[in-house]
Amino acid sequence: MPEAASAPAVARAGIGDSEFDRDTALTPRAPGVYDIDLSAGWTIINAVNGGYLLAVLGRALADALPHADPFTISAHYLTASQPGPAVVRTEVVRTGRTLSTGQASLFQYDEQGREVERIRVLASYGDLDALPDDVRTTAKPPAFPPMDQCFGPQDGPAPVSGSSAIADRLMIKIDPSTLGWALGAPSGKGEMRAWFGLADGRDADPLSLLLAVDALPPTAFELGLKGWVPTVELTVHVRSRPAPGPLRVSITTRNLAGGFLEEDAEVWDSDDRLVAQSRQLARVRLG
Repeated sequence: MPEAASAPAVARAGIGDSEFDRDTALTPRAPGVYDIDLSAGWTIINAVNGGYLLAVLGRALADALPHADPFTISAHYLTASQPGPAVVRTEVVRTGRTLSTGQASLFQYDEQGREVERIRVLASYGDLDALPDDVRTTAKPPAFPPMDQCFGPQDGPAPVSGSSAIADRLMIKIDPSTLGWALGAPSGKGEMRAWFGLADGRDADPLSLLLAVDALPPTAFELGLKGWVPTVELTVHVRSRPAPGPLRVSITTRNLAGGFLEEDAEVWDSDDRLVAQSRQLARVRLG
């Protein structure tokens, strides 16, 4: 793998003792029902990041189901979430020896105090540690420069107007070959690649992988577009428990049509293992 040379020095938080863990923690209200206060620290343009929301729902399902690790989770984003109180309702669909399936929805409240559904997911969970070691793949890790030759949000102006609080909670170092948009010269290739981690040094786990697939700047920027790119649907496959160390995330878009584009993401760990894959459909503003 490429060197993660000159990784930023941080006071490392442990899994379970990180801002990410605190901000995705839920308070059980009743069987299958959880309360949470969505943190403003994970916002972009004043909306809560979709990967953070998916991790919140993923944590609720890990509690509600007999298996702890997400294997596949598919989310439909119905309305934009805002920082503040929310309730998560889960339902166990099926339980088996190796896999269990459940669904969950996150609700917030309108001005009249009525529940508004923000996001709905269907997921299957299992035990990643029980999987066989046999790997047969043609997938190859993305090739890009060492971390000290890549650039983060602190190295330039904010890519979009509005809140970018999430950037303070992430360690993102972007491959310069996918940074043309920041210099006013987008490549048109629809690619984004970066080193990725949490700013407090917490190592990745299956739940934080749900954040990693949706935390980079959108590929639409390298297609010459600006502004918010809201997710319509996102499916994540978690393939392995990640090794300690920074992740490498590679995202590509091959087709923008009718105001929608797809993003295919791969997440690789420090042992050169493909630990997560995702595809999402997102809306873009044209013109």
